[in-house]
Amino acid sequence: MLELEVIEESAAAITALDPTRAQILARLVEPGSATTVARALGLTRQKANYHLRALEDHGLVTLVEERPRRGVTERIVQATAQTYLIAPELLGAEPTDPGRLDRLSTRYLLALAARLVREVLELARGADRAGQPLATLAIDTEIRFRSAADRAAFTAELAAVVGDLTARYHDELAPRGRWHRLVIAAHPRPHPPSPEGAT
Repeated sequence: MLELEVIEESAAAITALDPTRAQILARLVEPGSATTVARALGLTRQKANYHLRALEDHGLVTLVEERPRRGVTERIVQATAQTYLIAPELLGAEPTDPGRLDRLSTRYLLALAARLVREVLELARGADRAGQPLATLAIDTEIRFRSAADRAAFTAELAAVVGDLTARYHDELAPRGRWHRLVIAAHPRPHPPSPEGAT
C-alpha cells in the first residue's frame, strides 16, 4: 500500500469522491471484504460488493487474497493507498496565477500549493517516463512563536537569509544551469499538539 497515490483519471476521481466509496476506501486501509465493509457501514452485502467492484475497476482497491467460505469465495481487498490526491488538472479550470493575488492572502498560499502539485506531478511523470529520479527538496518543521512581534522578526530574518542565499547561488547565465522554484510557506497549524506532546 502506498502512503499517497495521485488520481489522474477523471472517472477514478468521480468514483473516489462518491461519499460512500470514500468511506469504503478509508475502511480499507486494512484489508476487508464486502461482508466486513457492509457490516461497518450499514450496507447490504450486495451494495458493498457493487461499490467495491467500481473501486477495483478504477484501480483504487486491489485484491489481496481469495478465501473459500461456506461454499463461496470471499474476496479480500485493500485500498491502494492510505491517502489520495486528485490531480488539479482534472478540475478542468485554467490554473490561477499566484502573481495576480494578494501575496498576504490565504488564496495566494492556496494558489502556490496548487501550482506546486501541478508542476511536481508534471516533472514526476517525465522522470518516470525517462526512468530517472527527480531531484527535489522539502523542509517541513513547526515553530511556536511567543508573540506576533517574534513572528514578524522571524519572517524578516528568514526573508533576508533566503535573499542572501539566492543572490549567492543564482547564476542567470550558467550554460548548464537548471531553473528551480523555491517556495517557502507558513500557516497556523489547524490542530495544535496535545499538552503532553508540546515542547
